[in-house]
Amino acid sequence: MPSPLPLRRLLVAAAAVLAVAGCAPADTNSGPATAATCTPGALPTRTDGILTVGTDQPVYPPWYIDDDPASGKGFECAVAYAIAGELGYPRDKVTWARVPFNAAVQPGPKAFDLNLTEFSITDERRQAVDFSAPYYDVKQAVVALGSSPFAGATTVAALKDARLGAQVGTTSYEAIVDQIKPSAQPAVFNTNDDAKLALTNGQVDAIVVDLPTAFFITSAELQGSKIVGQLPAGSGTPEQFGAVLDKGSPLTGCVSAAVERLRSAGTLTALEQQWLASAGSAPALK
Repeated sequence: MPSPLPLRRLLVAAAAVLAVAGCAPADTNSGPATAATCTPGALPTRTDGILTVGTDQPVYPPWYIDDDPASGKGFECAVAYAIAGELGYPRDKVTWARVPFNAAVQPGPKAFDLNLTEFSITDERRQAVDFSAPYYDVKQAVVALGSSPFAGATTVAALKDARLGAQVGTTSYEAIVDQIKPSAQPAVFNTNDDAKLALTNGQVDAIVVDLPTAFFITSAELQGSKIVGQLPAGSGTPEQFGAVLDKGSPLTGCVSAAVERLRSAGTLTALEQQWLASAGSAPALK
């Protein structure tokens, strides 16, 4: 979702956006991490002494600010630099690679050591890539213009006849298909910017994005838009964001250990409060 918008993709058991840090991490293919294999600043990275972090282009608030990952601004941007620091790579030893969202989760060698672009951890994606321990729990939300006949929907069923859309390859799109199950085939867009434009042009009645993105859209981007509501959390493990790495990467365990240290230290919570706390709350669809 990632998605501005690709901000693809926040699932928390409660309606608040800032619940992630207290949640138990999902079981990931993080692999073992030992002191020997995770020597600070001396990991087997693509470039010796340099950690290459990937993300999409463009990227959007609140995950990245001004489409500039090197700025250190935005939730995922700040998390990436925090992970790098835990791995022994100060800011001047971090470089960025821009990789399309879908390409980053396809099989094959990567142009990055790890990638943070609101990637939801799924079993299907795990067939092609590794995921770190989760750094954020995700919930999806429906955004519509206030003038839409679906703007007042209070249930998932009330959206069944809506023309819905989401970014391709995201769990936002999957949420439409699996949870809303609309009568018409949902529209698919290359980016959340395209989805947003379709919404303003009346090509769709509503779009589905992750909750922080929904708050940003409705508060700062699309005048007259509103969050119709959050989609309900499913049973079992909530949707979670994790860093993507090469399948079988020797760095996966080290990155997961770094994420867990940031969680334990309260750093993830602090970064959420800094970059996502303005989100507030949104009604829950029944």
